[in-house]
Amino acid sequence: MSTIMRALYLVMEQGVPGETYNIGGHNEKTNAEVVKTLCRLLDDKIEQHPDGISRFEELITHVEDRPGHDRRYAIDAGKIKRELGWEPQETFESGLAKTIDWYLGNGNWCDHVRDGSYQGERLGLAAGE
Repeated sequence: MSTIMRALYLVMEQGVPGETYNIGGHNEKTNAEVVKTLCRLLDDKIEQHPDGISRFEELITHVEDRPGHDRRYAIDAGKIKRELGWEPQETFESGLAKTIDWYLGNGNWCDHVRDGSYQGERLGLAAGE
């Protein structure tokens, strides 16, 4: 069972009806930190880099910041830990690495999203149910 599924199940089983529980990994990161981590993980997983670059970080283009642009994303997941004892089983990096692996292993799905042929239909084990 995935970390998120485990948290949702715990909330359904032990949470107080009407209460809100934030599910998070206690991993406050800036946007730049997220992108640089993604690039480093891709460097480790993909031998052939595009366009003759030696590191994916070389593809980062800095643009002028926009008013209201989020510089970071963070939630307080302390309540679910305090009240229900839930903690993530993944680190930020291990979860991101698994996400990258999924996308690299599902190139056909990615192609269908990019070409517009994927229309949001349900996929996966329960698709035929």
